[in-house]
Amino acid sequence: MTHNPPPQPPPWGPPPEPTGPNPYVSPPPARNRPGWTRKRIIIPAAVVLFTVGVGIGASDDGTRTEKAAAAKAVPAATVTATVTATESAEPLPVVTETVTAEPKPVPTVTKTKTVRVTVAPDSGSSGGSGTSGGSGSGGGGDSAYYANCTAVRAAGAAPVHAGEPGYGRHLDRDGDGVACE
Repeated sequence: MTHNPPPQPPPWGPPPEPTGPNPYVSPPPARNRPGWTRKRIIIPAAVVLFTVGVGIGASDDGTRTEKAAAAKAVPAATVTATVTATESAEPLPVVTETVTAEPKPVPTVTKTKTVRVTVAPDSGSSGGSGTSGGSGSGGGGDSAYYANCTAVRAAGAAPVHAGEPGYGRHLDRDGDGVACE
């Protein structure tokens, strides 16, 4: 029989121990997850929700705001009276009375202004001094003068063209020769 001697360590030393996880053994289960892993999920989710909320708020076209601003607030007084009796042994019903005051309708006020225009009749002389109000481009037969376009319309003479009685540059806004268009 042959006898095998026990193995001897090599002259360079024993083999080194593995420094990382052993690939042949499953890793140990994690006991507690660190708090930073929750932050990696919760903070981005909160940022996304905030952004969506701001986007929804900014997408309002303002019609509801304008309608709310246009609606007049109607004052209403509400009076609530509660009477409770606590002297008897059996409970008494609670009486509640609500009175709502309604506002009175607001009267509508309309003002009317009457304007009188006096036009001097033509004297028949075509030569004399005209009262055209400094029109500069009017003819020599101007005998009517209007202070403003309201007076022209009241007299039924609108529109007044350059050269016609009553035309004045102060009545012609755009300077095209037609006043009180």
